[in-house]
Amino acid sequence: MCGRYYRRSDKQRIAEAFKVGKLPPGFELPPDYNIAPSTFQPVIRTDRESGERELIMMRWGLVPAKMADPDEFKIFSTTNARAESILDKPIWRGPFTHTRCLIPLDGFYEWLQRPSLPQPSPIEPGEHGLFGDIQAKPKQSSKPKAGSRPVYKFEMPDGAPYALAGLFSEWRPRKGSSHPPLDTFSIVTTGANEITDPIHDRMPVILHPRDYDRWLNDYHESRPPIDLLRPYESDGMRMTPANRLVGNVRSNGPEMLNSA
Repeated sequence: MCGRYYRRSDKQRIAEAFKVGKLPPGFELPPDYNIAPSTFQPVIRTDRESGERELIMMRWGLVPAKMADPDEFKIFSTTNARAESILDKPIWRGPFTHTRCLIPLDGFYEWLQRPSLPQPSPIEPGEHGLFGDIQAKPKQSSKPKAGSRPVYKFEMPDGAPYALAGLFSEWRPRKGSSHPPLDTFSIVTTGANEITDPIHDRMPVILHPRDYDRWLNDYHESRPPIDLLRPYESDGMRMTPANRLVGNVRSNGPEMLNSA
């Protein structure tokens, strides 16, 4: 799954990295080191008129366009879309077929799901067998308290921004509604790769730059880009411990990126 991520790149770096067209006047994008569901975040999609990539703000947690009232929808059930069922469920099939987007970030967080195991050391690209040297039988432990589990961040080896596969929905108010228009998104997840599996059995879908255009613009229903929904190569990622305070949505700042 993907429940938290971070973005330290500014708007200019994101625009250059993802070849975004002209940014809207006055557009500001401060860094965010603890991005949580229900917050508004930058999303990259193709502008329907110009064909250029545009950077706009959307709320994390997809709300179906057919909903009568978006405030009554539980967005925490739609922060992630499982790749395995993306064509089976109507809530995902429509956006996957017609409204795909890129989610720019510098890294995502994940909590250790097996707290009885010793805390692993940082792993660099090319290293394998995260728990391969553990000989002692792990001690039984009670369910950890909130915020007590180790948390790790996953980024590119050079620290460059990258993109996750996203789906978006444009909700528009019905006649007589006072609710403003609302654009929302979800992050597509898949099975874990070798570097993420010891921490969690799922991970977000990371797209290669060579696949950005296809993900954003190829809408031939006879050949949807299902093949892109696969785990990213382990040797192209880096994992290091992060600050356990990430578990508190009120905790933010560059110190979230360092273990504490």
